[in-house]
Amino acid sequence: MSEILVLYYSANGATEALAREVCRGVDSVAGMASRLRTVPPVSTTTEATAADVPESGPPYAKPNDLHECRGVVMGSPTRFGNMDAALKYYLDCTVNEWFAGAAVGKPAAVFTSSSTLHGGQESTLLSMALPLIHHGMLFVGIPWTEKALLQTTGGGTPYGASHVTYGQPASTLTAEEKELARALGARVAEIAKKLL
Repeated sequence: MSEILVLYYSANGATEALAREVCRGVDSVAGMASRLRTVPPVSTTTEATAADVPESGPPYAKPNDLHECRGVVMGSPTRFGNMDAALKYYLDCTVNEWFAGAAVGKPAAVFTSSSTLHGGQESTLLSMALPLIHHGMLFVGIPWTEKALLQTTGGGTPYGASHVTYGQPASTLTAEEKELARALGARVAEIAKKLL
């Protein structure tokens, strides 16, 4: 099995819910499997450290995941139109992988969640795409042929899957948001499979 790294940070469960749908999409492609990973929160205290393994949920990502996986789908909550600091910190620690070309030529996609419809989702998705492009990855979006993209009244953009939490529990995705997250995961897995 070839694996796709589904990497995310989630503070309240919304981005994690999208990540799990992305995994379902990846796993729907024959011969491909998702590798779900998260990152620890960033501490404002410089001496703070986190355990190597979280108390619950998927393991923390390691830079070596970029070497071992055939593609990446990365997600973060929206923070003023940008990715969360925890995910940015992980990316900032992948300089050795960048020098080694660990991700060059592999497909990559992004997803996000925000509390409001106009909370900066598209700029967040683009902010996550930039370091992946610098790594030499092939950026993958969601084409207009995905019917849910034209029907959604919540999240979902051509730049990547998204979720709007306003007025509902954070991890409650709409049918279209689920469909688009799965489509994005499947699209990255299918492209990675063709590139093998």
